[in-house]
Amino acid sequence: MTDTIFALATPPGRGAIAVIRLSGPAVDATLTALGATRLKPRLAAVRDLIHDGAVIDQALVLRFVAPNSYTGEDAAELHLHGGRAVVEAASRALIDLGVRPAEPGEFTRRAFQNGRMDLTQAEAVADLIDAETTAQAKQALGQLDGRLSETYAGFRRDLLQALALVEAEIDFPDEEVPDNLARTAGPVLDRLAEDLSRAVETGRRGERVRDGYRIVLIGETNAGKSSLFNALVAREAAIVTPIAGTTRDVLDADLIIGGYAVTLSDTAGLRDSDDPVEAEGVRRARQRAEQADLRLWVRAPGDPAGTAADYVRPGDLIVANKADQGAVVHDPAFAALSVSTATGQGLAVLRDWIAARLATDLSGADFPAVTRERHRLRLAEALGAVQAARSALEVAPEMAGDDLRRAADALSRVTGAIGVEDILGQVFSTFCIGK
Repeated sequence: MTDTIFALATPPGRGAIAVIRLSGPAVDATLTALGATRLKPRLAAVRDLIHDGAVIDQALVLRFVAPNSYTGEDAAELHLHGGRAVVEAASRALIDLGVRPAEPGEFTRRAFQNGRMDLTQAEAVADLIDAETTAQAKQALGQLDGRLSETYAGFRRDLLQALALVEAEIDFPDEEVPDNLARTAGPVLDRLAEDLSRAVETGRRGERVRDGYRIVLIGETNAGKSSLFNALVAREAAIVTPIAGTTRDVLDADLIIGGYAVTLSDTAGLRDSDDPVEAEGVRRARQRAEQADLRLWVRAPGDPAGTAADYVRPGDLIVANKADQGAVVHDPAFAALSVSTATGQGLAVLRDWIAARLATDLSGADFPAVTRERHRLRLAEALGAVQAARSALEVAPEMAGDDLRRAADALSRVTGAIGVEDILGQVFSTFCIGK
C-alpha cells in the first residue's frame, strides 16, 4: 500500500459541496503542492488550492495523521464547492501530482488491512451505506460497533479453551496433568455446539433484515392476487383483467412495511394448463412459494382449497379477498383476514398483521450471528467440526484437536483474522468508490 489514492466521497453531479478524500504516504506532500500548508491535525482550515499557477477553489481542508484516520494512514479531505468543473480540476491536479483514483472499497480495505476494523465491520460499512430501512441501519450499526465480532470472538474463546485441554493431554503425557484431561472439554464443546447450532438456525433473520423478507401471493386463478398486489404496493404494477390466467410470470416489488424491507411477489394462478407459457408461469409460482418466508393464500368467495393448499405452511395467512362480496374463509389450520381491494376494507389490518409478523420473525434480543451467506457457511463448517471433535473426544483426543483447529479456522475467516485473501476481492468489490 505505497500508493496514495483519492476519490470523490459525495455523489457526482451538481451540489453545494463536494468532498474528495485522500489516503496514503504522499498526502502531506500533495497538500503542500496544492498550497494547503500549516494544517493542524483534525482541525479544519480554509485554503486556496492552486495547481500550475491557477486557483482550483477555496476549500475547507482536513488533515488526519496516521494511525488516527479512517484508513490508519495519513489522510485528508478536501471540501470543495460542488460544481463539476471544480471537482474535475481538483481531480486532474491530484492525478498530475501522482495520486491515483481509488478502486471501489479501497479506503475500507486499507482500514481492514491496517487493523482499524475486522472484516465483519468492513461489511457493515457497505451495509450501512446501502441501508434503506431503520432495521437495516440498526443492524449495520450494531455490526460496525463490533457486536458481531464479539459474538464470533466468544465462540472462538470456547474453542481455544477446549483445544488447550485437548492439547495438554496430547503434548504433555508424562507431565503432571490430570488423567483424561481432554475429556473435560466435553461440556465446553456441548455448550459451543448448542450456541453454533442456534446461530445457524436463526441466522436467516440477519440475512432477511439485510436482503429483504420474501412474501408471496399464491392462490387459484381469478382469486384477486394481482389486485391485492397493486393495493399493497400502492400502484398499478400488475395487469388486472377478468380473464383467468392473466398473470403469466412472477412480478416482484420492493416495499417497506413496519421499518423492514420486503419483496412482495405476485404469481400466476395455480392450475393445470396445456398452454406452455402459462404452465411455465405456474411452475415459477410454485418454486417461489416454496422459497418464500411468508405465503399469503388469496381466496375468493366460493373458491375451493385447490392446489394452493399444497404450498402453504404453518404460520401462513389466508387472505379472503372480495370481502365486499361476502368473502369469509374458516380454516382451523391458518389465521385468516378478509379484505376488499375494491373498497379498501381490511387492507390496513392486513398491513398491520404483516408488520407484526415481520417484527416477530426479524427482531430479537440476541444480535444475529449471521448477516451474509458467507457467515452462515463458515458457521455451519465450524459446527460440523465441533460435533466431529465431540464424537472423537472419547476415543482419539488427537483427532479432536484437528477438528477443533478446523473449527477455529472457519470462525477466523469470518472476521478476517486468517486466510482472507481469497475473499477480500469479493467483499470489497461491492463497495462504492470513495468508501
